[in-house]
Amino acid sequence: MNQGFDIGASVNGSGGSTLDVMLVGESWFSMTIHQKGWDTFQTSSYTEGGGSFIEAVAQRGHRVRYIPAHRVDADFPSDAAGLEDVDVVVLSDVGANTFLLTSSTFARSEIVPNRLEALAAYVRSGGALLMVGGYMSFSGIDGKARYGRSPLRDVLPVVMQDTDDRIEVPEGFEPTVIEASHPALAGVPSTWPRLLGYNQVRAATDATVLVGRGDDPILVVGSCGAGRVAAFTSDLAPHWAPPEFVEWTGYGALWSSLLGWLAGRADPATP
Repeated sequence: MNQGFDIGASVNGSGGSTLDVMLVGESWFSMTIHQKGWDTFQTSSYTEGGGSFIEAVAQRGHRVRYIPAHRVDADFPSDAAGLEDVDVVVLSDVGANTFLLTSSTFARSEIVPNRLEALAAYVRSGGALLMVGGYMSFSGIDGKARYGRSPLRDVLPVVMQDTDDRIEVPEGFEPTVIEASHPALAGVPSTWPRLLGYNQVRAATDATVLVGRGDDPILVVGSCGAGRVAAFTSDLAPHWAPPEFVEWTGYGALWSSLLGWLAGRADPATP
């Protein structure tokens, strides 16, 4: 698959440990109405929020293929075969409707393959999936992300709510590492910076909670068929992931170790 664009290469000489990661989402358009007395005017902007994640993963020697949310319709594969060259798919802050309501179906009522079914088949056949939290992850704001009513419901290692699942913590909270020895956390410090919120889910019965906040899981890992899956219920970028988290010395190790475990490989930076 040549759609999207690739970032990073084997910069640390990791050779066969280099992963091909597909990041999907982490982009948005904003439209603002400015009112100044009687008069108003409108401005618009486009933002991509995954830069720190992409940079951290690329610095660990992995390749990142990035598909912004608005490019899913054109660039995300419609069958599992289109994901064969991807080691780990990462969905971050992009709702189920973006995959399900393609322009072909929504605008022209055409019958097309279900892309989330294709993603589920990819995982069950040995692929790897990570969902990162956000306003359009898991159930999401006002329940609009809708993954609990999608083919990924039985793939992800969590049980999702059917309503708005956001937990906003403006005072911040320090995640508690529960399974520090798990290889998905290899090289990651046991003390984490504060986070500002997360999607509230329950761990599936056969999943393992690695990091939590009280009874709420923050990082959960598990398996589905022949593949591995993980859910990080907070964010990889602001606002839930404040600068102190994004600039944390463990930030790169966290993602690289987690992606390495998902792909069945060790983090190349970890002895």
